[in-house]
Amino acid sequence: MLARILQCYPQAEVFTLVDFLPAAERGFLAGHPVHTSFLQRAPLARRFYRHYLPWMPLAVESFDLSGFDLVISSSYCVAKGVLTGPDQTHVSYVHSPMRYAWDLQHQYLRQHGLEHGVGGFLTRRLLHELRLWDVRTANGVDVFIANSDFIARRIWKIYRRESLVVHPPVDTDYFHPGGGERGDFYLSVSRLVPYKCTRLMVEAFARLPDRQLVVIGDGPELKSLKAIAGPNVKFLGYQPDAVVREHLQRARAYLYAALEDFGIAPVEAMACGTPVIAYGKGGVSESVIDGRCGVLYPEQTSESLAEGIASFERRAARFSSADIRAQALRFSPERFMHQFRDCIEQQLGQHVPTVRAAG
Repeated sequence: MLARILQCYPQAEVFTLVDFLPAAERGFLAGHPVHTSFLQRAPLARRFYRHYLPWMPLAVESFDLSGFDLVISSSYCVAKGVLTGPDQTHVSYVHSPMRYAWDLQHQYLRQHGLEHGVGGFLTRRLLHELRLWDVRTANGVDVFIANSDFIARRIWKIYRRESLVVHPPVDTDYFHPGGGERGDFYLSVSRLVPYKCTRLMVEAFARLPDRQLVVIGDGPELKSLKAIAGPNVKFLGYQPDAVVREHLQRARAYLYAALEDFGIAPVEAMACGTPVIAYGKGGVSESVIDGRCGVLYPEQTSESLAEGIASFERRAARFSSADIRAQALRFSPERFMHQFRDCIEQQLGQHVPTVRAAG
């Protein structure tokens, strides 16, 4: 998404807390200057930058953006907290208010064993302070843009601010239908972390021993998932984009179990003409049309997912690869850039000044 914003504003400079992108992956920056915070020089920041969460508000406030008319922040944690003046316009594209500090706090503490004890108390105190800072800094944003209606509701719940909605861009050129035959496997592609709910899929396929599941992705849950998986579940670990695309093109259907802000991966699957079987809440309910692009199941349980797969198989002949891809094209990069610029130009008028983007 940052690459598309930079295409919209080729004069922009980028401000980010840390920048450890290798040279081979920096092409999308196209020469845009990148400025980092003091966290860039913090000990072990390359590997453990998330551990510097208590200092991130101070780091983002350290950027001097006073010489520019328009600031665009791409925010899922603290970027919206940049300091701007009364003669500057701050547009914040919010992927989500920090979930672990708000409605998912209890889940976060439970997953990290921080429900009790001194560590739990200190973490709760930190998250409390982050919530106070998060609400206060919302006052410095002139226009909120949410990446889904789901996140717009979250923004209203937390900040009591209205949002424009512009769904994020999906690379519908790279992800496209293949020319070969479909396989007989279901597919999951994600990081193997608790909130992605891959465990739920593995448990569902224990109920479906005659169905095949392929899991692409790596993460801290890989070992435990392998331990509970049956012989009908195959783990491929991390795979490059070309391998992911080839599996998306051949899969019988793509499985999705997380409660996501938007969910780009299901749209990538649809861009390949592949039906999606997904938990029907969150941002994915805005992209996957039940009965046309796949099946939305109602509960985040292995039983509900298994029932969703059965429902899909009963209706499989009704799904059209062309119709599914047509839905995915509604989230193309060109559509994002057009809507994003329109939102900002409506705020600024026809003149768009020099921009700095904080991300």
